[in-house]
Amino acid sequence: MDTAHNFPKVHNALWPGVVGKGPDSEPPISLDQMLELTAGAKVDGVGFDGVDLFLAEPHTSIDSDTGEIKRLVDKISGYGLQVGSLVAPVWVPTGGGSAMGSKEERARFVLQVKKACRIAQQLREEGIRPYGVVRIDSSVDPATWSADPVGNTALIAETFREACDVAADYGERLAAEGEICWGGMHSWKTMIDTLEAVDRPNIGFQADMAHTLLYLLGYNRPEDRILPDNFDWSDRSVLKKGLEELTSRLRPWTIDFHVAQNDGTVHGSGSHDKTGRHCQANDPNGKLNIVEDAGYWLRDENGKLTKAFKHICWDGCMFPNEVMLQQSTWNEILAVMIKVREEHGWSEGN
Repeated sequence: MDTAHNFPKVHNALWPGVVGKGPDSEPPISLDQMLELTAGAKVDGVGFDGVDLFLAEPHTSIDSDTGEIKRLVDKISGYGLQVGSLVAPVWVPTGGGSAMGSKEERARFVLQVKKACRIAQQLREEGIRPYGVVRIDSSVDPATWSADPVGNTALIAETFREACDVAADYGERLAAEGEICWGGMHSWKTMIDTLEAVDRPNIGFQADMAHTLLYLLGYNRPEDRILPDNFDWSDRSVLKKGLEELTSRLRPWTIDFHVAQNDGTVHGSGSHDKTGRHCQANDPNGKLNIVEDAGYWLRDENGKLTKAFKHICWDGCMFPNEVMLQQSTWNEILAVMIKVREEHGWSEGN
């Protein structure tokens, strides 16, 4: 397949094999299986360029030593793939803590970020990670945050500042995930308030099309709703205006981007709270025109490419295992990702 653009690189997220899985849901899908499915996807001879990683068991331990990370590099490069962004396991069950919790909890949060940045640095030095960020969130729910929005946002910002200073020592940037299940990040307005309060140059926003669609509807924060209450999904002109407004506010902060589909609903599985449902690329109930709507994030208000990040990633979080283990699922996803690059990509010398 001859494509005119070689950027942004197209990646697949590996954490859908872990997130929402476990003893209270479906069995996890191993790192090896996720790599095989990713590498096995092909559309007219074109495959994924790389993967984004989840630094938690049972995939990759946040406490992996340099030898273990070197073996991970050999494994991933053996599939002809690179690494982009990494998810730091900042949550209590994985050894972290609430970003607005006690002094001890917040210290554990920052320590997890430090460990993630150490791994990120080694991956760069090994030559397998030419771009990407370290992803974080507040590790607390919106209801707890809502007990004291001003004070809790200040605490989250203080923790994030400490994490940013640690990340800077490793030459890393942090991306705060915009997802309706994270307190202080559960609406476009609270997300911006938090980022402005952090006030560090090496933090930005990680946009996911499935999650940001729910920002438009004001889930968990009705006062920040953008679409009208009586919105009709069949009226795409209104949806487009909503996307224009949303992205005009968040695009300047965006340094990491997930391509995804959503059907306008929330979903949770296992221990994961309900958040924007990730749908299959060809889901007939999907509310987004994936290729066109990705352009709101990849282009500025004048239609010019921002080139704010070197890769884009598909997030199939909480897909059922039956769906995830079918190679056709990833072929269909790859086809959409290639179309996004064809429509909103650019060329650079290899």
